[in-house]
Amino acid sequence: MKIKISNLSDGSHQFRFVEPVNTLGLESPFEGNIEVDVEINKVHNQLILDSSILVNAVYECDRCAASFYSPLRTEYKMVYMPGMEPLDTASDNIAYLSVEADSIDISSDVRDFTILAIPMKKLCSEECKGLCPRCGKNLNEGDCSCNIDENDVRWLPLMELKNKLNTN
Repeated sequence: MKIKISNLSDGSHQFRFVEPVNTLGLESPFEGNIEVDVEINKVHNQLILDSSILVNAVYECDRCAASFYSPLRTEYKMVYMPGMEPLDTASDNIAYLSVEADSIDISSDVRDFTILAIPMKKLCSEECKGLCPRCGKNLNEGDCSCNIDENDVRWLPLMELKNKLNTN
């Protein structure tokens, strides 16, 4: 995903990329094509890049373990400046280009920001009931026949200790 910047006039410029996810080195959970819409605003020697990414992903629900499809959308901004990078810079969204640079390759940035956009908690729906802790049945498909009120025998020593402390 290279954008030619030599002879780019001041102002706003639009670019669109559609590529298979494996060309960027993206693997599971991503599949199909990745769509990247880029707007570059050139002001003097600075390039301000606004990017919008759309990719399909197949996740496994953290509650019920069912596979589900979900489109993943994310955005990021970068500023490209000419010259050498100063030693005291700590910003991840500023990149420095050599004066001779005639294009910028946004592939690694798109890959990185896509991976960072994977949700920490992946749920098939907000109402997901999860799995029965006893038999493992998916409770979204219906109730199980387990007696939930029955105590687990592994907890009996702690329950006895609790009862003993409460009576004193």
